[in-house]
Amino acid sequence: MTLGCAILLPAAGASQRMRGRDKLLQEVAGRPLLQVVAERATRASPHVAVTLREEDSAREAVLAALPVTRLVVEDATEGMAASLRTGARWAMSLPVHALMIALPDMPEITAEDMRALIRAQAQHAHLPLRATDMTRSPGHPTLLPHALFSDLLQLRGDAGARRLLAAHPPRLHPLTGHRALTDLDTPEDWAAWRARAPRP
Repeated sequence: MTLGCAILLPAAGASQRMRGRDKLLQEVAGRPLLQVVAERATRASPHVAVTLREEDSAREAVLAALPVTRLVVEDATEGMAASLRTGARWAMSLPVHALMIALPDMPEITAEDMRALIRAQAQHAHLPLRATDMTRSPGHPTLLPHALFSDLLQLRGDAGARRLLAAHPPRLHPLTGHRALTDLDTPEDWAAWRARAPRP
């Protein structure tokens, strides 16, 4: 029986490379990026959670109308691992066979991309899956099977799930173009991306 896949959007980072701006509140098609990505995630799964820092009212506000779970990360300054541990505890309470970790600073990942990844991972439900570009360069999102949820609780620091994926090499799933690699961390990234005028 296929139970489905939960989606975690780790949004507890401080956007330090944006020099005072919040990358997740930058506009994409007239809406804040975090809202756009979260809405796409809700079209791919009924189980979507967003990790947030304490008292992050601006990011929380853009999620107000969406059916997503807000998860406060008390130790967010540690880095990505804190969000992944918080998300793993949430996912372990759900009837799902996998957890997708979808970075919310990637504006070109579509709801259909997420659905395609979920379908692909379900075909080999015991294995991780990682999105790539068309040259098979590893990118995001990444999907982890239920058996690895407890391993997420052991992660520390800001390296994300890198160590876990090294120990459990994922199958690779190419997405069209370069969108599996397009994340926007700096004002220069945003300016270059807007100049290309993508149409996700």
